Amino acid sequence: MLPSCPPATMPPALLLLTLMSGALCGLGQAMSREERHRLRNQVVEMFDHAYQNYMDHAYPADELMPLTCRGRVRGLEPSRGDVDDALGKFSLTLIDTLDTLMLLNKTTEFEAAVRRVLSDVRLDNDIVVSVFETNIRVLGGLLGGHSMAVMLKEGGQHMQWYQDELLHMAKDLGLRLLPAFNTSSGLPYPRVNLKYGVRGPETRTGTETDTCTACAGTIILEFAALSRFTGDPVFEAHARRALDFLWEKRQRNSNLVGTTINIHSGEWVRRDSGVGAGIDSYYEYLLKAYILLGDDLFLQRFNIHYASIMKYISQPPLLLDVHIHKPLLPARTWMDSLLAFFPGLQVLKGDIRPAIETHEMLYQVTKKHNFLPEAFTTDFRVHWAQHPLRPEFAESTYFLYKATGDPYYLEAGRTILDNLNRFARVPCGFAAMKDVRTGSHEDRMDSFFLAEMFKYLFLLFADAEDIPFDVEDYVFTTEAHLLPLSLSAAPHSPLVSSNRTSEEELDDSNFDWTCPNTRLLFPDPAYPRNLRDPIRSAVDKSCPRPAPYREPGMGRPPLRAQDFMANNPEHLELLRRMGVSLIHLKDGRVQLVQHATQAVSAVAAEDGVRFMQEMMELSSQQQKEQLPPRAIQIVSHPFLGRVVLTAGPAQFGTDLSKSSTGVRGFVTVAEPYSGCTEITNAEYVQGHIALLQRGQCMFAEKARHIQKAGAIGGIVIDDNEGSSSDTAPLFQMAGDGRNTEDVTLPVLFLFHKEGNILLEALKEYREVEVLLSDKARDRGVNVQEAEEDCLTEATTPTSFEPTSQSQTSMVELDESVSQEVAPSQETSHVEEVSPPEVEAAPAEVEVDVPPPEEERDSDRREESEGDTDSSSQSVDELLADWREDLEAFQQMEKDEL
Repeated sequence: MLPSCPPATMPPALLLLTLMSGALCGLGQAMSREERHRLRNQVVEMFDHAYQNYMDHAYPADELMPLTCRGRVRGLEPSRGDVDDALGKFSLTLIDTLDTLMLLNKTTEFEAAVRRVLSDVRLDNDIVVSVFETNIRVLGGLLGGHSMAVMLKEGGQHMQWYQDELLHMAKDLGLRLLPAFNTSSGLPYPRVNLKYGVRGPETRTGTETDTCTACAGTIILEFAALSRFTGDPVFEAHARRALDFLWEKRQRNSNLVGTTINIHSGEWVRRDSGVGAGIDSYYEYLLKAYILLGDDLFLQRFNIHYASIMKYISQPPLLLDVHIHKPLLPARTWMDSLLAFFPGLQVLKGDIRPAIETHEMLYQVTKKHNFLPEAFTTDFRVHWAQHPLRPEFAESTYFLYKATGDPYYLEAGRTILDNLNRFARVPCGFAAMKDVRTGSHEDRMDSFFLAEMFKYLFLLFADAEDIPFDVEDYVFTTEAHLLPLSLSAAPHSPLVSSNRTSEEELDDSNFDWTCPNTRLLFPDPAYPRNLRDPIRSAVDKSCPRPAPYREPGMGRPPLRAQDFMANNPEHLELLRRMGVSLIHLKDGRVQLVQHATQAVSAVAAEDGVRFMQEMMELSSQQQKEQLPPRAIQIVSHPFLGRVVLTAGPAQFGTDLSKSSTGVRGFVTVAEPYSGCTEITNAEYVQGHIALLQRGQCMFAEKARHIQKAGAIGGIVIDDNEGSSSDTAPLFQMAGDGRNTEDVTLPVLFLFHKEGNILLEALKEYREVEVLLSDKARDRGVNVQEAEEDCLTEATTPTSFEPTSQSQTSMVELDESVSQEVAPSQETSHVEEVSPPEVEAAPAEVEVDVPPPEEERDSDRREESEGDTDSSSQSVDELLADWREDLEAFQQMEKDEL
């Protein structure tokens, strides 16, 4: 369902300025009607290939295993953990596909499928299932099928035998889910036994204490529809109670919700907040509940949440998780693929500009990796390489096309189709991608692939006359099931009204009663293109531009990339004149993107293009030398080599891998701490290893200053509070574009949390000796003495043992190069387990500029208030954060398959 805004007429031609080999590398003209119809027919053929293979090789099993051409039956196949909680031995894929058959004009197949469901499917199996997945897939599928069956019957030609049998099944299933809501808070248990409900350990239910926000907050559409179809208000009442409780538990200052909540106490278990896994469909259902049910309260709550999302989480074109209590503090350095639904939700909200920007970022990542990886970093590298054929990007593509009429989104849809056929299609269906980098498959075709993907792609390319009903009369659930808007007028009991607190009296300032008219918003037909172009240049440089011709006497461009300094006002003014703008991120970095149309002249625009190309070339040069991480081992008493910190290497100075002994010395803090001017405490730095803070100048410049002061080594500590090698790519420090052979001492990089361990040790023990080396040395030195001194294992180290390394360049103004270290499954080590991976650096320049001093100081005060222990606690915190990162991946699988 879309807002009733007339679509803007956008121009067909979307032109990239870059040329390769004299050919235009850009987007084509408007797609012809014949080509759209060809793609529409291709969507139907692909659906037939997937559906028929499920019916031939898998039915009545829940899902198809497309590589082995058989059905996935729970209990007969090896357990996949929480992912299998979606399977209930109820022919999941068939039920999930019912309304897709109808939408694709397969009336005969739809009627046959309904008969199969009624004759074959049982809902009383002794099996534990996910409440969330069963609600959105099975209950939603039954209700969507019922809606289609009623529509056909009223048409007078088909389904005349139908007597609401699917609705009766839906009510039976709803009653089987209700026991999960028997909690003091009203939040449902995450799992329920279809036969026995929630009775405790004997039914393998009722022992959980936590659930995700989306799991508890994505019930209202299906339960309210069930209540209004049947006249039984109990379902809608339970769903509203759960939403009311989540709203009451929001963080009142930030108006954000966490990812995981205790269903009994209401305490937030995970306090990170975003729009992806664990929270996504909670926000979606607040807005869609208003659309379906007409209750203004849902809109008010959504608008309050949305304002906070745009204030704290949205960093266009990125959407980055934050902490609900400290929303200016990033919670992670990567994004998960489930957030790809959000541009579509923004279209429903009527906020088109950020929808265009985020979608474009996702499109470029898709083109870079063929599919959206399950998670990717802020510099668009793979974080988790799986892709289970998720439909969220196709969903947003469809909604943006409906809102703008821009044929660019038809081309995006074509890309999705082509990639599915080229990389995922197998003889028995479509197989999920195990690794988007290698193209390896997983024996898996989830039901949502047929329920959602083919709906949105068909609607994208179809004409109105191709669709057997008006989709504007329906709202899409999060599983793309169709619920009629006429339910808003259905009789319902006053029992189902939400509890409105005194502070929730309707406030018109929180309401957008109408959505913007895109014709008025976008009088310039090139508006969407102007939003997309800088993002495209930041993510994808697959079509580089040749060096522009310059008239004799014009000289070199006014600013070269190797000379650029972030703290030089003249350089910043030159960037402005070249149309290069700075996007300030909340973690202190600044991204450079070029808007050629904003340059002061055509020549200045050409200079800007060259500047950006030089930045990318500089990154490529730095990327050629791939160095493994290094180790900083605290060897003085009482650590005695037991604490080993993972450190980033430098592409200049002493090569520690060629030193059998490393460099050993006592550490001291350099003054100034930035190391960007001459060292004023040279008498203390001489003969010591200097500690420096990241930022304000190049790494090589810091190294030269401490070397001149007589230091024997340097350690640069990240100034971005909360950063850690466990959750962020490891940095490789690059040179400054000049000859760095004059730097002869070793310099290593520590993220903030690891650096804090070292600083806390220095604060407590005054004299701290470390060993800079390529890997940790023997830790058995003086172990007996340590035991005699009763040194406890409270200082269990986060040790580093190099194996294989995945490293990728990221151009930053302090010229660091990132490398990714994937956490292993062991808690006592942080090992690198990612396979080697080298990618081209994106056409995005990240400038490492410190945040405003007031904000940084306040953040440090808040951080220090929570730090009541010494370095041993910091190590524990590192391990806890690392475990949280692992749990986040597992949470994605269980939250929304």
